[in-house]
Amino acid sequence: MNKNVGGIDRILRIIVGVVLIGLTVAGVIGVWGWIGVVPLATAAIGWCPAYLPFGIKTCKCG
Repeated sequence: MNKNVGGIDRILRIIVGVVLIGLTVAGVIGVWGWIGVVPLATAAIGWCPAYLPFGIKTCKCG
């Protein structure tokens, strides 16, 4: 499991995840907003399984 999520990508994932979860907790959007956990998790581990089939790598890691 090599890292494939870079710096800016990670920051955007964190922002999107926090916003989705925040909107859900505030009652603005429905329970589907808990999907915000996914971008938070992928940002935390630095690896996105959806990038694998396309060979995408947004980090400068080896």
